[in-house]
Amino acid sequence: MRPCLLIVMSFGIFTSSWAADVPSTLQWSQRVELSMPVSGVVRAVHANAGERVKKGQVLLTLDAAAYQAGVAESQAELVRHKEEEQDAKRNLDRVQELYNRTVISTSELEQAQTRLVRAKAGLNEAQARLARTQKTLGDATLRAPFDALVIALTVEPGQTVASQFQPQTLFVLARANEMIARAKVSLAQVEKMKVGDAVTVQVNQQSYSGKIKALGLEPVGEKNDAGYLLDVLFAVKETMRAGTPAVVKLP
Repeated sequence: MRPCLLIVMSFGIFTSSWAADVPSTLQWSQRVELSMPVSGVVRAVHANAGERVKKGQVLLTLDAAAYQAGVAESQAELVRHKEEEQDAKRNLDRVQELYNRTVISTSELEQAQTRLVRAKAGLNEAQARLARTQKTLGDATLRAPFDALVIALTVEPGQTVASQFQPQTLFVLARANEMIARAKVSLAQVEKMKVGDAVTVQVNQQSYSGKIKALGLEPVGEKNDAGYLLDVLFAVKETMRAGTPAVVKLP
């Protein structure tokens, strides 16, 4: 009986050293600062601070008249190069037929072939130019990269946005529907965890199921209070704020 008692006691000691309620602080799971890759005058701002936005939702549009004109010009140029390429191909077919009948010289055939090669190169350049102008036109609209909360914005309609030098941050977004509870744990605790482990996060007496997203590899904090960072990712439906105190309940 005595050996069995010792086993139970040692198991009890192990469990109590592992289970714990660890104070933590809520952080955004992802936070991004958005700017415009092109310059222009802001035509409209479509979201405000504190709003939820969906992935792909328009946040801001620039006056894109100049970019639209660039696309139209590129499209017209592409049509012209297509016609030149078709004409060069028809001419080569005609010259090839004459050459096969030994009516014209080899140099004339080579000239026709060169003309077609140049026409195809011009067509490829026109297609690339159209793709660039279309991309620039698309860049005149700023969209949300994921479902997000608008944390802040620093832009108003009529404002000029310049992207040539250091792009200005226009919107700050944080990923919606998930948060991170960041805690500091001891070396003994962190060595018993692994990324993906299930844990519970408690915020304002409400419990949420979470998973360990990251475990620190270096101690942080003062020597007498050093520990390893623990990040727990959990899903939320309501809006929460970064900096809110929480508790990570370790199993």
